[in-house]
Amino acid sequence: MTKPPTRKSLLQDGDKPVRSRPRKPRDPTQPNLPLDPMPARIEPCLALLKSKPPKGDGWFFEIKWDGYRLSVHIEPTGIRILTRGGHDWTHRFPAIKQAAMWLPVGTAILDGEAVVLDEQGRPDFGLLQQSFGGRGGDKTSSDAILFAFDLLYFDGHDLTRMDLSERRHILEDLMEGAAGAIRLSEELEADGDQLLASACEHGLEGIIAKRRDAPYRSGRLGDWLKIKCVQSDSFFIVGWEKSTAARGQIGSLLLAARKGDDLVYVGSVGTGFKERDTAQLRELMDRITRKTPPLPYTGARRNVVWLQPTLIAEIEYRAWTDDGKMRHASYKGLRDFQDNAAVYEIEP
Repeated sequence: MTKPPTRKSLLQDGDKPVRSRPRKPRDPTQPNLPLDPMPARIEPCLALLKSKPPKGDGWFFEIKWDGYRLSVHIEPTGIRILTRGGHDWTHRFPAIKQAAMWLPVGTAILDGEAVVLDEQGRPDFGLLQQSFGGRGGDKTSSDAILFAFDLLYFDGHDLTRMDLSERRHILEDLMEGAAGAIRLSEELEADGDQLLASACEHGLEGIIAKRRDAPYRSGRLGDWLKIKCVQSDSFFIVGWEKSTAARGQIGSLLLAARKGDDLVYVGSVGTGFKERDTAQLRELMDRITRKTPPLPYTGARRNVVWLQPTLIAEIEYRAWTDDGKMRHASYKGLRDFQDNAAVYEIEP
């Protein structure tokens, strides 16, 4: 099992010092609360996309981790690791499972993001996919680590009705000294605009802002916000264009977003592929070909192989054109179906 290297804060430098909020000792006097039944699953709280960080003391910030959203259930009968869609991926994260067994708690539900770090200590979605050996199957990742950012259940008590600041206090105590495959996603004390600029300078995807006084509410209700350095979203692959330079190779992928109950063509991506990506993609796409486009298409591309819209790609891009196409798109990897990735939706 590969142990991740220890590292300094990703956003630590001399010009823009960023530090975690100092941890205060928790009051040992605990209320005599009745035990709450442990839920089998809690629908995750999701971040709402915003263009700028919020202002005011009612918010704090974290790094936006680029990986798979997971909930880790520490139960009397063992460990369960669930994806955002509720699929059991315990077998795919042996290092995280082992680290969860070592935590000093009887029962708990941790909310966090599984990532693989590059040589500079930055999360890299492509490396995470490689650690699985590709999309699908039962490949495991011993390189993935979980950055825990919330605690929803703790030793018989449901914490979701508590303020985030209170939940974080308990989580910080639980994670004190942790340095293995489960780590604390640090609360960062800084101005939001400066922090976003620092995150972008360090090549990170962006930051997350969270209301200190908010309970844990499932869905995308605005208690959590995401502010990105570059856009990164999930799209259906609806076709692929053969390369004119190399026989049998992929020239570009044709992509679609949702618009109500329909699919809308949003452009193509022809960069970001690694040799391993193309071989895997061809194998998967050859199984789902079709004779006609799965959506309205009036483009002039030739040599297009149309596909059933079942594969979901994570795409990084800079902006949108006036006619609704992505600009400067780059392929990051395939999403697993069980990850329940939200395909980009265009407002009707």
